[in-house]
Amino acid sequence: MNTSSRRGSSSRSTITTAASSSSSSGKHSAVKTTNTTSSSAKRIQKELAEISLDPPCNCSAGPKGDNLYEWASTITGPAGSPYDGGVFFLDITFPQDYPFKPPKVVYRTRIYHCNINSSGQICLDILKDNWSPALTISKVLLSICSLLTDANPHDPLVGSIAHQYLHNREEHDKVAKEWTKRYAS
Repeated sequence: MNTSSRRGSSSRSTITTAASSSSSSGKHSAVKTTNTTSSSAKRIQKELAEISLDPPCNCSAGPKGDNLYEWASTITGPAGSPYDGGVFFLDITFPQDYPFKPPKVVYRTRIYHCNINSSGQICLDILKDNWSPALTISKVLLSICSLLTDANPHDPLVGSIAHQYLHNREEHDKVAKEWTKRYAS
């Protein structure tokens, strides 16, 4: 990995401002340099503090190491769902222009779900076209967790699972429970 593109909580950017002088003495502009933490890092640090103090139900998340832009997360399968008792691991990658672009969230744990494919990609509108800078990672994780109780078979990533969900829910739930036991226990 290119270490120059990695950013952590101590990442700094340099802001240079020039104060122009219009005097006739021929003096040149003075240059002032200040170090400030990037706005995306500040936002991610704020969200880390919030999620540490008040984690969303069934969810946890935090940086993998010293890179503030790479997180690991867990979601516990909600009670009463076919995913009950499972612990699902996810990777979260924040873009450098977060919160103006959504984080990339991917399941590492296999799951039988019409909105989550075999690569772990998640079909969720707020992770794509309906992203808003007002959203936080806590709200994203809650939305992902709610997919486990309220799938969206009308906007699936896996059409065959969506079809089964709509037309043979009992069999769908049986397979989802088996996968949860096999991969998320």
